[in-house]
Amino acid sequence: MLHYIGRRFLQLIPVLLGMTFIVFLIIRAIPGDPAQMILGQQATKESVEALRENLGLNNPWYIQYFDYLKGLLTGDLGVSIRTNQPISTEIWPYLAATFELAFFAMFIAVVIGMNAGIISAWFQNTWFDYLAMVIALIGVSVPVFWLGLLEQWLFSINLGWFPTSGREEVRDPIMAITHFYLIDTLIQGRYDQFGTVVKHLILPGMALATIPMAIIARMTRSSMLEVMRSDYIRTARAKGQKMFIVVYKHALKNAIIPILTVIGLQTGLLLGGAILTETIFSWPGIGRYIYEAIGFRDYPVIQSGILVVAFLFVIINFIVDILYSFIDKRIKYN
Repeated sequence: MLHYIGRRFLQLIPVLLGMTFIVFLIIRAIPGDPAQMILGQQATKESVEALRENLGLNNPWYIQYFDYLKGLLTGDLGVSIRTNQPISTEIWPYLAATFELAFFAMFIAVVIGMNAGIISAWFQNTWFDYLAMVIALIGVSVPVFWLGLLEQWLFSINLGWFPTSGREEVRDPIMAITHFYLIDTLIQGRYDQFGTVVKHLILPGMALATIPMAIIARMTRSSMLEVMRSDYIRTARAKGQKMFIVVYKHALKNAIIPILTVIGLQTGLLLGGAILTETIFSWPGIGRYIYEAIGFRDYPVIQSGILVVAFLFVIINFIVDILYSFIDKRIKYN
């Protein structure tokens, strides 16, 4: 197992290096000059040129790239051109916000999606099965931005149940400790603020959870149907075991591997693909952080932000790989 883990970690290095190189070339193909963006359109050519020299933008591209890699090896993600702050400290609040939203959405998707898929397989070809699969098809098809706007119109503007945007109440700001507001409010004993944070999470969380929820439901149903036709399931039912035990203990245990794969992939996608949801709900996450950096041609932030998201995606799928052997003892990594 340790040998396998070590080999997988070594395989991450060329993946991340290749990703940094591709992103480095792509963002420099974006029209616009960072120095001009910072100084404004009225700046003189001399001042723009001086700033470009100061930022190292006049160096050949390969020198800029190797300078960036040299900083990464020492844990330095660079300095933001726009704010002149170290990215390693500036990025964490945004990353924590995305983590909180993505895992909240994934919790909803897993709980509802898996149970909907299990019950659909249990009661195959019944009205619940047809209804659940139709809803899952709609969930995969509905654009996230449209669903988010619909939620705001219905639940915020018309019904007034939930706030339209943000992570907290402006009049009662949360004192950030870990920047995970659910945790910070509990640490401080502010249970009223905890409820407020949950209210702010519900609408963007539901919008973000819709697609993975539908995918998990469909995969769970498919995997469960295959397992429930097995001989050992028929034997367990013939012995008189309760159907709930047969489904949730025996069948689910053997159907969980493809479901776990989908959960891992969808979690990684949520961490990097929440930009539409974050924009609609004014959620200060990593997606908006990178999006705003693109507008200002903030090369270090774009490079480091995408690198962090890619690293998290790879790590999540690596963890899922390791979990296979703990869930199914037949899988061995030698």
